[in-house]
Amino acid sequence: MTAAVPTDADLMAAHAAGDPQAFSELVRRHRDRMWAVALRTLRDPEEAADALQDAFISAFRGAANFRAESQVTTWLHRIVVNACLDRIRRRQARPTVPLPETGFNEPATPRDSISDRETNLVVTAALDQLPEDQRAPIVLVDVEGYSVSETAKLLGIAEGTVKSRCARGRAKLAKVLGHLRNPDAIANVPTSESKRSPRREA
Repeated sequence: MTAAVPTDADLMAAHAAGDPQAFSELVRRHRDRMWAVALRTLRDPEEAADALQDAFISAFRGAANFRAESQVTTWLHRIVVNACLDRIRRRQARPTVPLPETGFNEPATPRDSISDRETNLVVTAALDQLPEDQRAPIVLVDVEGYSVSETAKLLGIAEGTVKSRCARGRAKLAKVLGHLRNPDAIANVPTSESKRSPRREA
């Protein structure tokens, strides 16, 4: 008789109880999705890999405190996003220009690569100027593409708080990035008047 496949919650409980293989199985199950989150948030494979490693180390150490008040994947998302935000915050002190990358479902555009990298640096610097409580929902909603509801769950705050923090953050970004507001501007930094929230594709 085939044993039932353990749920994520089962694996978390087993890890907390000392099972040396349980957390590794969780990583195997969710690594690809967490990698996609880190890569889309940071737009730099090297930075994303480092953030993901930091996140899994934090998750491994903090798993005993998981109280099953949310899904394991939501808990992991929150840790990965926080690790990414930590790296975004550090960029202002040591800005870097990543080499052009192909793959990751994003076709190379050599003609515009320099301009794109410069724009990304400007946007990253602008994000660094936002208070932490505004930067987190802006990154999740406008960069990562989560819904307001999903963002509220990830950050553990009310949906109305997400909306108000995004509105304040967008207003500040609109002032700092005013010179980028044209038809070719980066779509993930809408103006304060915009009410469109990007959605992730299924």
